[in-house]
Amino acid sequence: MAIFLTGATGYIGSYVAAGLLERYPSERLALLVRAKTPAEAEQRLWRAMQLHLDFDRFLELVRSRCDIYLGDLTEPDLGLDASARDHLVRTMTSTLHVAASLNRKSAKACFNVNLRGTLSVIKLARDAHDHHGLRRFSDVSTVAVCGHRQDEVVDEAGIIDWDRSDYDPYARTKKFCEHMVHELLPDVETVVFRPSIVLGDSRFPETTQFDMVRAFVMLARLPVLPLRPDWRVDIVPADYVSKAIVELHQRERPRYDSYNLSSGTASLTYREIVEHMHKSGLGVRHLFMPRLEGAFTRTVDALVDSPRGWGVALPASLMKVFIPYLTFNTVFDNRRVVEELGEAPRTFIDYAYPLFRFASEGGFQYPYKPWPAAAPPRKVA
Repeated sequence: MAIFLTGATGYIGSYVAAGLLERYPSERLALLVRAKTPAEAEQRLWRAMQLHLDFDRFLELVRSRCDIYLGDLTEPDLGLDASARDHLVRTMTSTLHVAASLNRKSAKACFNVNLRGTLSVIKLARDAHDHHGLRRFSDVSTVAVCGHRQDEVVDEAGIIDWDRSDYDPYARTKKFCEHMVHELLPDVETVVFRPSIVLGDSRFPETTQFDMVRAFVMLARLPVLPLRPDWRVDIVPADYVSKAIVELHQRERPRYDSYNLSSGTASLTYREIVEHMHKSGLGVRHLFMPRLEGAFTRTVDALVDSPRGWGVALPASLMKVFIPYLTFNTVFDNRRVVEELGEAPRTFIDYAYPLFRFASEGGFQYPYKPWPAAAPPRKVA
């Protein structure tokens, strides 16, 4: 019997997989991995999880406690053959659905991965529950399901409003994924986790996820910021997000059916962040000029199409995607998760500058270690 986990080769999913393996030694994991062979799947898992485990520990945990299912969220029945799907249905004890497309610019990617993929995972869970009973279905969503907001504190109960417009395809599809979970699994205990802006790890400067970090670094280097200094930005570290997901999925009786994994009303203002960055050693002094927001947005739009040699097209493209989330001055109440865990997340300024240095000095790349040549490849999924 095993926990069925999707997204283990992704950023948050790798944290969740490592957390389950390290903190719950009696649990077995069934991992859906997009790969053609067991060896390729294991190599993808190693690339994702080396932020958390050394190779020997990784190999020990994965080979002793993980069943790998070669599949794909965008394929019918997750790309599983009939025997593999049947075995998974009969042996899964709970489902933890983390995998998603975060491509906020592509409706196609979001619809294929988030909607079609989640529907296939739900159908699998439905069959497992009908067969022997499923302990829980946990869905990792996003606070972006809140739709267009401005100057608000949003709690779990009022976060989804179907009359509000969505910022992008990612938010729209994740909102509907939550709806599908509740509609199609009405008799299964479900928990929805909604992270806010996940940026870095509060314990160390290394990260393997650089999209939002690039946008953050771009802002940090600008002497003039088109933002109001008293606007708050809800940033939460990945280690807190994954701890909440792992512990609450495993808890016998979570108090609530949804949780904002966020900094909530303790979220920092832009003034607090830039002042801390300057004191930490960032040479740039910032001047806030919110009236330039329109001009800044138009400049970013122009830089998106700039020559590749200029080196600004990618950060500009990412900035264009994230601007709405940086200027809506909205935070997400986190009292539920703080009550459950007995602790709040560390603030962004506790680890912002080391993250900035790691990303900038490393060229926004993680120094991945290759699969050791002496290690035999996995032959059985």
